[in-house]
Amino acid sequence: MASKFVMIVVFVLDVIAFGLAVAAEQRRSTATITQDSEKDYNYCVYDSDISTGFGVGAFLFLMASQLIIMAATRCFCCGNALSPGGSRACALLLFITCWVTFFIAEVCLLAGSVRNAYHTKYRTIFNEDPPSCETVRKGVFAAGAAFTFFTAIVSEFYYVSYSKARESFAPYDREASVGLGAYK
Repeated sequence: MASKFVMIVVFVLDVIAFGLAVAAEQRRSTATITQDSEKDYNYCVYDSDISTGFGVGAFLFLMASQLIIMAATRCFCCGNALSPGGSRACALLLFITCWVTFFIAEVCLLAGSVRNAYHTKYRTIFNEDPPSCETVRKGVFAAGAAFTFFTAIVSEFYYVSYSKARESFAPYDREASVGLGAYK
């Protein structure tokens, strides 16, 4: 039977990661082009940088969730053998899917956080083109939130499927050699 404590802890961590990723999408940095007091230069002014912290927080909570699931299941490959059958096949498929969705979510969250933290530092002379005030594209944190949600669902199903395959395994407890008895 799958541990309810592990499932609850992983679920809570995944919900927190999802919430932080959505908050990071809502609070992305925006920039405005302003002139200096002497009106010689244009430069970029950025608003709050809180979405970087939200993105990193979502990254860390999702990573903690994945570490707990992989520690509880011994990363699928270590530990006792699993019983052959549908549960083991399903656990293998969910294990691979879990890692793929986890990797995509982590890349989106980390790339969004790094890109959001980057601020253009240069200035341009008044008669030149205005500077490009680069910000993170809309939807990067949202993609991270969506894949965080997918990872949460798949990892819970993976844990349940793995537990079912682990508990239904019955080792062969008879003699391993060929029995030679008297033929009657």
